[in-house]
Amino acid sequence: MPNDFNQQVIDEFRANNGSVGGPFEGGRLLLLTTTGARSGAPHTTPVGYLPDGGERVLVIASAGGGPKHPAWFHNLVAHPRVSVEDGVFVYEADAVVLEGDERDRAFARAAEADPGWAEYQARTERVIPVVALTAIENGPPTTAATSFGEVLRTIHGAFRRELALIRKEIAASGPGLGAQLRVNCLSFCQGLHNHHQGEEAGMFPFLAARHPELAPVVERLRVEHLSIAGLVEELRKVIADTGTEPATVLAEVERLTDALERHLTYEEEQLIPVIEAAAGT
Repeated sequence: MPNDFNQQVIDEFRANNGSVGGPFEGGRLLLLTTTGARSGAPHTTPVGYLPDGGERVLVIASAGGGPKHPAWFHNLVAHPRVSVEDGVFVYEADAVVLEGDERDRAFARAAEADPGWAEYQARTERVIPVVALTAIENGPPTTAATSFGEVLRTIHGAFRRELALIRKEIAASGPGLGAQLRVNCLSFCQGLHNHHQGEEAGMFPFLAARHPELAPVVERLRVEHLSIAGLVEELRKVIADTGTEPATVLAEVERLTDALERHLTYEEEQLIPVIEAAAGT
């Protein structure tokens, strides 16, 4: 069973689609459910994570710099198949403990982005493990949302939170753009691209076939997807230049933020009422 503090965080996370206050406020948090190494029972723990591009995220078994690895780490070593809740979806993942240079590079990225990780390592003689969680193909992820309209709002909310966090990180960065911050930006770009591709392939044709009156709306959204894709590509370009100043990156992020917010708001206003009316919600 989670301790009282962890259970409070878990309950808040689930009630607010991944948003929590307290020490985790404004950070990247997921709920990791492992299988007990001895008991075989499921154990859910809130843990911070780092984007790592693609379908992979990293979690660090710091235990606050304590002398022993946290229980969740021992569990996933014994049972590498885990469940991840990201505030939008629940999905299965394979956990792999990074070794050697790969671990060191990932930890260095994390410590550059947040010196607290280096402080934890300095407190303990153990090498703090870094674990990669890779989503697996095991059917579609599940969600606690009760309607597709709610799913869409939740996905949009996650994009808004991540983009706001990236803007904050860039504004607070030093003279150069750190390696982890570059990964954060690129991971966001890929996630947004995947979401828009999914809409183009699934939701838009579905709505167009059943609601011909939405044709102008769907067409506008498609055009906006192309425009946003152009802004994403510009952001990718400035990130790829290792000499780019953070202010330049922030300017591109702000351009993307403005365009994306207008797009998301319009999509919500035009599509969600139709979706929810059709579902009887």
